[in-house]
Amino acid sequence: MATRRRKRSRHFHASAERLLPLLLLSGLASFGAQAEKAAAEQGPWLVASAAEGDITGPGGSDLYLELSLNGNPQGLVHFGLRGRELWASASTLRQLGFILPPGASDPVRLDGLPGVKLAYDAVRQSLDINASAEALRLPTTVVDTSTIATPKASASPGLLLNYDLYGTQGRGSSTSLNALAEVRAFSGSSVFTSTMMSRAYRSDNEGWTHDSVRLDTTWSRSFPDDMLTLRVGDTTTASLPWSRSTRIGGIQLSRNFSLQPYRTTTPLPAFLGAAALPSQVELYINGLRQYTGQVPAGPFQLNTVPSINGAGNAQVVLTDAFGRATTLDFSLYDTQRLLQEGLSDWSVDLGMVRKSYGLRSNDYGSDPAATGTWRYGVSNSFTLEAHGETTKGLVKGGVGGAWLFGQSGVFTGAVAHSSYRGEQGSLLNLGYSWRDNQFNFAVEGTRTRGEYRDVASLYGSAPPRGSGRASIGYSTKDFGSVGLSYLYLRYPAQEATRLASVYWFRAIGKSASVNVSLNQNLVNRRERSLFVGFTWALDGNITASAGVQRDNGKTVYTADAQSSAPGDGGIGWRAGLRQGGGQNGGQAEIDYLGRYGRAMAGISVLGDNRFAYAGATGSIAFMGGQPFASRRIDDAFAVVSTDGIAGVPVKLENRDIGTTDDKGMLLVTPLRSYQNNQLSIDPMQLPADVRIERVRTLATPSDRAGTLVRFGITPVSAAALLLVDEAGKPLPLGSRVRANGQGGEPALVGFDGAVYLESLQAHNTLDVQMPAGACRTSFDYRKEGAAVPQIGPLRCTREAKTP
Repeated sequence: MATRRRKRSRHFHASAERLLPLLLLSGLASFGAQAEKAAAEQGPWLVASAAEGDITGPGGSDLYLELSLNGNPQGLVHFGLRGRELWASASTLRQLGFILPPGASDPVRLDGLPGVKLAYDAVRQSLDINASAEALRLPTTVVDTSTIATPKASASPGLLLNYDLYGTQGRGSSTSLNALAEVRAFSGSSVFTSTMMSRAYRSDNEGWTHDSVRLDTTWSRSFPDDMLTLRVGDTTTASLPWSRSTRIGGIQLSRNFSLQPYRTTTPLPAFLGAAALPSQVELYINGLRQYTGQVPAGPFQLNTVPSINGAGNAQVVLTDAFGRATTLDFSLYDTQRLLQEGLSDWSVDLGMVRKSYGLRSNDYGSDPAATGTWRYGVSNSFTLEAHGETTKGLVKGGVGGAWLFGQSGVFTGAVAHSSYRGEQGSLLNLGYSWRDNQFNFAVEGTRTRGEYRDVASLYGSAPPRGSGRASIGYSTKDFGSVGLSYLYLRYPAQEATRLASVYWFRAIGKSASVNVSLNQNLVNRRERSLFVGFTWALDGNITASAGVQRDNGKTVYTADAQSSAPGDGGIGWRAGLRQGGGQNGGQAEIDYLGRYGRAMAGISVLGDNRFAYAGATGSIAFMGGQPFASRRIDDAFAVVSTDGIAGVPVKLENRDIGTTDDKGMLLVTPLRSYQNNQLSIDPMQLPADVRIERVRTLATPSDRAGTLVRFGITPVSAAALLLVDEAGKPLPLGSRVRANGQGGEPALVGFDGAVYLESLQAHNTLDVQMPAGACRTSFDYRKEGAAVPQIGPLRCTREAKTP
């Protein structure tokens, strides 16, 4: 039987083949195993084994080639060379993504595949394959531009007092003092808050009258991973656009998307395409670039958060490695009324209805009430809604939804039914809206029949018998914006209200604008108002405006000028004049925004009504055993510690926010709850004898809480030394120095024998390893001030050689 000799992919000396056949076979097997391992590490594709089948044929060669498929590295892959033809097994090609017909021959000749071009480099042992998209079944690359890892929030235990103070002094002895306060305690994911309002006033020739009222007291705990918040105390029930909310004292468990603010809840537009080669992909929405990145060869799906509300146009531009650009056009429609498919939003509320809010502190109904609200994304174009309420004698429930019909806009609708003490009622709600970057249109109407009731109606006014609104608007760069709206409202046993309005707004250059509005009561046609106004933006952050208003037969002229206080702190002012309508006069006000709050004062003269006023607002926080005064804190904040070092500048999002106090502390606000807030310090303002772990960090406080931020600043006992040898010459560059037998990486001697050492003691011994031997020296260290001392020159004595 004739023996068959195979040619190998690498050229060996003929004598070596005859003398070392076993070594060659062993080496080939070892090489194949290593090739499989290397390819597995480089990519997702498995390398076919030579034992898979005979792909070389008589006189052929086994090749393990570095494969590139449409520019994507695939690692080492097993091929067979027959003459000048490359072959591969059918299983290998399928693993690489090639589409082969059922019953295809095995092995497969590569240049026989449709839509395939080969470039084989025998010297580099590589193969480049360019295949058309129709020849491959590659996995779809999903690029989700909205994916941002949810940061882990933290909060340090603390207390907070928000205050708003306001006082007026009228003619004579008419005086009023008002205070609004919020007390807040927080720790971890829990927050306790209570708000109250107090007032003291007196009229002419009368004594002082005082009253106070508690507004809301609530304890809440959030569960960010589950996007849930539990509230106990005073809260407001959830509602839908076709239902009403109610203030209660009780318990509420609800979905809270704000606990994961980087998560997108509305449907994401998906742009599908295919790249023949690795390409750069760019997404433009209404001409503005929203994303740029890279995609490999093959199909891709680009998910992104559109920066529009309504209809728009999108373009995906693919630019391959050869600079060839391909543009894909899409239409899209985005609305906040929908939820992503499979996503739900809900709330369950149980408690007593709050009555006389703002007038009495503890006035609650006697009958418990329960409500439930639910929204669910059935698909990316349909969101189902449901709402129910019940209390003594009342049961009410309804369902609705929002439908997105392609590019045609959003349709909404709901039906509800109630039963109160045997009396039935129903509600019907219908709406439609459409908008793009120039045109908008919306219409919505609600009608109730019978004795329709909800929980709110048992403690206040009944739902309207009918309500409706319609609006249409158009905007262009040259003409400006124009709009028309209509409002209809009718309560039981009351005359209907019908109002129509039209407006026009246009910018004039870069610093001026004009606006005109007309409002007409369609029931009482004598009630009409017309306003024409002009606004100018002047130098020095000054804005001026003038206007004329005709209201029910009276004409009023106004002129105003103002300069807002800078966000970083400073002085602002406002002045205005009014003429006509029996209210001649004016107003002047000045305010100051500082690090510790805001203060304002002014005077108002309008006809016979004359008074002066002043106010202040701010916060006092207690955290880490230390009080801090600050501007009003409505959301979250951080206390920055520089470990006792005073006067260190601190930045919030690269903006100067303040400097640390004499204890090395600074309260920084405002911060966004459950979001990354970048804080940084200037290391050039720190002493030289400190070690800094980081100069910037991300602070992520929890709900309305404070978090302690440290930069890892620790003092060090350091010195700059000058080392010389026994002849007084600097030690060689690169010599290794260890102090006091310490482990770790040694310090290196620099130019002129200089070396910097830390963690020094009162007495120190240095062991130096030079290129040509070792030496030792010692010195005493005493820290004086913040400067790094310069010590030396120190004579390093060579160690005596042992016999």
